Amino acid sequence: MGFRKLLASLGAGGASVETELTQAHAVPGGIVQGEVRIQGGSVGQRIEGLSVGLQARVEVEQRDLHGNDTEYHQDIEFHRQPIGGAFELAAGAVHDVPFALEIPWETPVTMFMGRHLTGMKLGVTTELAIDRAVDAGDVDEVHVHPLPAQQALLDAFGQLGFAFRSADLEKGVIRHTRQRLPFYQEIEFHAPSQYRGLKQVELTFVADGEEMDVVLEMDKKPGLFSAGSDTYRSFTMGLHTYQQTDWTGYLHQWLAEVGGKRNWW
Repeated sequence: MGFRKLLASLGAGGASVETELTQAHAVPGGIVQGEVRIQGGSVGQRIEGLSVGLQARVEVEQRDLHGNDTEYHQDIEFHRQPIGGAFELAAGAVHDVPFALEIPWETPVTMFMGRHLTGMKLGVTTELAIDRAVDAGDVDEVHVHPLPAQQALLDAFGQLGFAFRSADLEKGVIRHTRQRLPFYQEIEFHAPSQYRGLKQVELTFVADGEEMDVVLEMDKKPGLFSAGSDTYRSFTMGLHTYQQTDWTGYLHQWLAEVGGKRNWW
């Protein structure tokens, strides 16, 4: 992959920056790798600092003055990592800075079964601080694959006949989870015909380095998750012990219990 221009020249004769992602695929808790190239302009300049980060396109819900709910999208930076300190950049000089950007455990999944999840927009941003100003660049797409524990649940839905419908990121906090980011991911599945009366199930992961909160919900109502309803379930998976449970059987049992109570089948 060739270098792609990320930042415009900072003023006449100023420096410019280009970034290349040499490894754009990762899992939560892993890293993406790349290199930033700073190209000196016609005059020497002092570089105050260089950093890379992660940015996601998030859906925001709000109520207007008339009581109507509206939605819009917001780009939220949820992680930033410095990769270089201050230095003097001579005119015409080239300064290459390799980096390994850490991917937080809560980072949403963007890939499933080798395909990009519709609705996900996540990437690496680059910022150059020069002459007491900061210039931000474009976003280079990052491909985040499921952790093995996450893949086990996604596979279980597939084995039960559920089909992926969409995924999105919603601004807000799910109560009683280990969530630290200002948004969460919902992965939505169409229900198969065997679960009559059920249209869809939404799945959310909230992980750290050892465990993962899993939130499942059917028949989602307005607002955040309605804990306490029989159509809502949350549980914790160990990232290293998930194989001890038959997740296909677990999901089927829960769905059968709810369906029985509601006379769906």
